[in-house]
Amino acid sequence: MEMDSSRTPRWRWLPAEGSWRYHLLLAVMGIFVLGPLAGVTAAYMNFSIGFFVGGQVLAGLLGSAVTAGYGAAGRHGANYIQTAAASVASMSGLGVLLQAQAWLGLPQPPAWQMAVYLGCVGMFGVGVGMLYTPMLVDRMRLAYPSGLAVANILRALTDPALLRRSVLQLGGGMALGAVAGLASARLAVLGAIGLSASTFGAGLVVGARIGVPAVTGALLGVVLQPYFVSIGWLQAGDPPRKIMFLIALGAIMGAALVDMALIFARALPCGQRLSAVHGAPEPAVKDWQRVNTLRLVLWVLFWAGATVACGHWLLGQPVFFLAVAVALVFLFALVNGISVGVSDSNPISSAFVVTIVILAALGLRDPGVGLMAGAVLLVATGVACDMQQDRSTGWRLGTSRVVQFRYQVLGVVVGAVLAVVFARLFMAAYPVLLQDQTVMKAGQQPAEWSSAMTYKFLGVLRSLTDDLPFQRTAIGVGLAAGLVIESLRKWLRPRGFVLDAIVLPSPYALSFGGFINLPTAL
Repeated sequence: MEMDSSRTPRWRWLPAEGSWRYHLLLAVMGIFVLGPLAGVTAAYMNFSIGFFVGGQVLAGLLGSAVTAGYGAAGRHGANYIQTAAASVASMSGLGVLLQAQAWLGLPQPPAWQMAVYLGCVGMFGVGVGMLYTPMLVDRMRLAYPSGLAVANILRALTDPALLRRSVLQLGGGMALGAVAGLASARLAVLGAIGLSASTFGAGLVVGARIGVPAVTGALLGVVLQPYFVSIGWLQAGDPPRKIMFLIALGAIMGAALVDMALIFARALPCGQRLSAVHGAPEPAVKDWQRVNTLRLVLWVLFWAGATVACGHWLLGQPVFFLAVAVALVFLFALVNGISVGVSDSNPISSAFVVTIVILAALGLRDPGVGLMAGAVLLVATGVACDMQQDRSTGWRLGTSRVVQFRYQVLGVVVGAVLAVVFARLFMAAYPVLLQDQTVMKAGQQPAEWSSAMTYKFLGVLRSLTDDLPFQRTAIGVGLAAGLVIESLRKWLRPRGFVLDAIVLPSPYALSFGGFINLPTAL
């Protein structure tokens, strides 16, 4: 649907749709108000748990409060706001890369150099994501559950009464989170059991079908800990996740192999077969969908070169490994984009692990180089998948794709800066975040700061210098388990809570218990 720039807003103070004041209002709200709010939340969750919830729903809801005066057409403006804010949030959450540098004992580069590097990678990811959008969103028409949810929210929130009620509920949740955060900081019993606003809120988001398998996975680690010690995979006093995270990574990779095989079997190749699957010819491209393909290709090539150049000249990383990482983005942006489109799950950890394995096979032995090269996959693939998910929302609403692209670029620029700012603020305020948990004993693990994403990265990177064959065996065991479990789930199609969450849980959910300690899972 095209927006009418001549429409008079309900509220006189609102600028006319399509005017430069209109876009200035939306940009300021997206990148300087809602973006940082979602960004600090994402950074906190990634440091405390090891995953974060995207800012699309939060920004879409609050953005609708700004654009409600435009009536039904306000959903486009709210979509622009959530696009920018979600990009700020996704970039901000990746400040854990600086934590990984600290755990590796590497010197922290100047903040501006790290921000420029992350910005270049993010810009590259924006371009790659847009490059794949016509295939994944328009032709394959993948579901993108979060994109669908945001589209439905933006449509529904044109109702002022519903919008008011939703904002009040969100405000109540934020107040509860603030109280819980203060309580966990002051009451030792809450800190000891790992209960925080972050863990509690994450449980509300993921639900019992993920939470219960996560507890099961963590319990398996506790039960198997003596056995792992007996075979030399763990030392006495080591936390179970020191080996369980490798098994969990393998399980994710195994499940992803099954899913990708089935998806490609159904979606090969686009064209006549795809049209037959959907029972309709390929739709014509509408005006709001059009992009300049030549400019887009040049954008991708420019930022690919800028990523390699900045990584080499500013951070001193080898050109060869950076170039290989850039090339792998084209693969994982497609594979992970399909995964997000089908299951709403982005197996970014698997992409990072596979990248390190490939680079190791090509001669990489330096964990620091592996981290910076892996960061290319981490940031670019994450941004590309966000791009595709946001475009799926725009596809359902008829929002201009080019304008959405520009808002995401703005979000990436601000997010690259805030990623460094938030990381340094958190590590300065909580020095425990600087301590390498991969070498800590079980009793030394900080209860409130699992930092599971950093833990995963360090465990894989240390294998470059500490060649321990049992680590590869552990990944292989997890890979086999993930293949078997996911194959059984596809065959049996478990229904009902007990079967789906306890008897035959998803490997994706089960593996999360391998990345965090049992108290956090509970």
